[in-house]
Amino acid sequence: MTLLSPEENAAYWNRRHLTEGYLRSGGDMSYDEGTNRMFYILRLGLLLDIIGHNADPVAPLYLLDAGCGKGWFSRQLAQFGHQVDGIDASESAIAYCRDRGGPARFHVSPLAQWRSPWFYDVVLAVDVLFHVLADDEWERSVRNLASLVGLGGRLVVSDWGEPDDRVYGDYQVVRGTNRYLPLLSECGLRSDGWRPYAFRQNPIGFHVFTREH
Repeated sequence: MTLLSPEENAAYWNRRHLTEGYLRSGGDMSYDEGTNRMFYILRLGLLLDIIGHNADPVAPLYLLDAGCGKGWFSRQLAQFGHQVDGIDASESAIAYCRDRGGPARFHVSPLAQWRSPWFYDVVLAVDVLFHVLADDEWERSVRNLASLVGLGGRLVVSDWGEPDDRVYGDYQVVRGTNRYLPLLSECGLRSDGWRPYAFRQNPIGFHVFTREH
């Protein structure tokens, strides 16, 4: 099957965020809204286990939610006291985030182009990188997200835990550990393993990397 072009992919996500519900628009389209809520809560629990749920009000953790969609994870993480920036290339998604309000800050930006005046303690990309279809744009995105992680900070990205790549349909390319591990090692990040979602038949999980230098 032919993958969507960059223009088709951008239009698809703008349309999906406009027409689908709060959770389903950025979740699994094969699930209803209730099942997606279960799935979101499971992933939030995994993230909090990785990041930590206790935030120092004097020195909060700075988080980047890269590919935030309609901002569910951004808002939930902010409620734990973390300072959160959410970015997404979809203008309709970010318009929704801003209209809904909340403690997180939201910006329109592709993953490969976001710049920040500070480094982040944690950079998250939850179920987004496998929707970056072109390999060169995927690599630019991963490199840029890695560059935003401060010393000792973490990069947490969703993908599968197999070594090789696989294409699903026309808008999803999962990349294997043979891609992630050498690329992020080159960027100065150590792999701390892969945490599978273990939800229904979903093959995805969180790769966790820590900046060493």
